[in-house]
Amino acid sequence: MVDTNEWQGRTGETWAAEWRRTDRSFTLLTERLLQRMREFTFRRMLDVGCGAGELSLATARGRREVQVTGVDVSPQLIAVARERGEHLANCEFVLADATEWVAEERVAPDLVVSRHGVMFFDDPPAAFANLSRQGAQGASLMFSCFRDLADNPFFTEVSRLLPQPPHLSEPHAPGPFAFAEEGHVRDLLQSGGWTAIEFERFDFPMIAGSGQDAVEDAITYFCRVGPAARATSEMEPDARARFLARVRQLCERREQDGLVALPASAWIVTAKKGG
Repeated sequence: MVDTNEWQGRTGETWAAEWRRTDRSFTLLTERLLQRMREFTFRRMLDVGCGAGELSLATARGRREVQVTGVDVSPQLIAVARERGEHLANCEFVLADATEWVAEERVAPDLVVSRHGVMFFDDPPAAFANLSRQGAQGASLMFSCFRDLADNPFFTEVSRLLPQPPHLSEPHAPGPFAFAEEGHVRDLLQSGGWTAIEFERFDFPMIAGSGQDAVEDAITYFCRVGPAARATSEMEPDARARFLARVRQLCERREQDGLVALPASAWIVTAKKGG
């Protein structure tokens, strides 16, 4: 389980330090989300669980007429996002929980987005209900979240190399696979006041390594971010060496054209604020 305390502590610190790698891993998903945004007409956008700000910044750069607000519970990630966006007058980043965030001066967003941020809500019904309340009349919602663990070898192929593979998927608990079930997500959104709910399956390669030594870069990624990172840091030296040798073999098999990538699968969910 990865809850608010984790994002305000160790996990937030790691993702803030590794934002270049984490943003790179979602490259094709980010491109798809930006493409889907063309379906919406909006002047004010709220980016929930904005992390280091990639989706917010890309939107603000490409749509100077749009006011973008990114919110996240991690002070470390918000600090990085603010530094990256300090030159953009139409983009701001706020340390806030989506369950409690209030639109300033009633300037309500007409588009609420999230790239893999909503799965970590401590209280999903309350968060989605608040986002509906804060949204403008007829506001749209679009977010991505991981599908079933079995459709995400990016997680399973590395985890199974550990001496004691972790239990990655706790049904509906805050974490990467909390929103894997379509029916569960639909129920949460409907209870929060969202309608016209639609799901798009989007399969994409998650990039772990690139550059002159993509394999070594990928090994560093897996040691710093993801399901094996904490276990790796707690291993005895000999066990760690054996594990890293297995990870190297995996990365070498997956390296192609200067990239190490593994398959991943997400939902892109869209909805409208109910009347």
